[in-house]
Amino acid sequence: MLIPRSRAMARIARSFRAHPIVALLGPRQCGKTTLARQVAAGEPECVFFDLESAAGRRALAAPELELGRRNGLVVIDEVQRQPQLFEVLRVLVDRPRWTTRFLLLGSAAPELVRGASETLAGRLGLVSLSGFDLSEVGTDPVGPGSPPWRRLWERGGFPRSYLAEDEEVSRTWREDFVSTFLERDVPQLGITTPADTLRRFWSMVAHYHGQTWNAAEFARSLGSNRPTARRYLDVLSGAFLVRVLPPWIENLKKRQVKSPKIYLRDSGLLQALLEVPSADALIRHMKVGASFEGFAIEQILSCSGVRNAYCWGTQGGAELDLLITHRGARHGFEIKFSDAPGTTRSMHAAIEALDLEHLWVVYPGADRYRLRDRITALPLTEVATLFADAAADDG
Repeated sequence: MLIPRSRAMARIARSFRAHPIVALLGPRQCGKTTLARQVAAGEPECVFFDLESAAGRRALAAPELELGRRNGLVVIDEVQRQPQLFEVLRVLVDRPRWTTRFLLLGSAAPELVRGASETLAGRLGLVSLSGFDLSEVGTDPVGPGSPPWRRLWERGGFPRSYLAEDEEVSRTWREDFVSTFLERDVPQLGITTPADTLRRFWSMVAHYHGQTWNAAEFARSLGSNRPTARRYLDVLSGAFLVRVLPPWIENLKKRQVKSPKIYLRDSGLLQALLEVPSADALIRHMKVGASFEGFAIEQILSCSGVRNAYCWGTQGGAELDLLITHRGARHGFEIKFSDAPGTTRSMHAAIEALDLEHLWVVYPGADRYRLRDRITALPLTEVATLFADAAADDG
């Protein structure tokens, strides 16, 4: 089953209008290669290099000579395996009347690939891709079983997990993904952290999912120091597996929380690391509310196309799960795993302190309804259409 990802394809096309090189970045197995082949299918001339294969690496043994003779579109998959290519690409695209375009697929953020950002500054457009989101899987039930949003929450957005024939196959795939990432992918990034140590840290992040980052507590549990704990967090964040949501600091009289909150970006991997055995067990699990919160945040960010997002909180207890800016106006989001959420003092404090245009209370129900002036209860299924115009303008 092929789920169309037209919005991501449109972002790639828009980025190519401004840059000769576009990097499609996201975690392994999120569908980057499939999407790149769909882009390539619309090109009159295209060549594909896969740096995970020995043949692909041999083909680029002399990269300037090989790439310099190509026209049309050149796709290079898993480009982080050969960071020396960035210097070659800079030389090529700076040639007069150069028309060849490069689509680079990567499973690591530019900060993890030494020299990528600096070498290609001004020449490189970045397009992020996660697993499937609500705008892609839809919201209407198709046949028996869970509605698409429940399936997406329970299994996560990785295509092979979401589309697995049953729950057991999906869970097995996610467990294997964790092992493969730790044992194979991490060493390929030049990171020497032992797999067992990083697995233990990753599991700790899962148990702290939705909470404020406390480097001292992580370091103490790992028997290490704060810089080491932060380095482990940066590894998982740079591989697009953990979201570090930074705090918004306003010039207020109130003392504000200055530490970020941490989330696993894929809800299916969160369930795997928490060893949740089934969808029914998830509803009874102590982290069900935090799981839904992280899932909703990822859907909001993916469907809206917003690049910069923040959490907010004060030492007095007022907080906001998510703060974004859309067309110059601030919008806040509170996530509630509740049948009929209401308002709280914290919501009113956030509206006043941050001058929010609107505060949306996202919940798993079916009806949108007004709670107070500038506060609306929003079904999760409507997140995909809330900022549809924002997604159209992204890129």
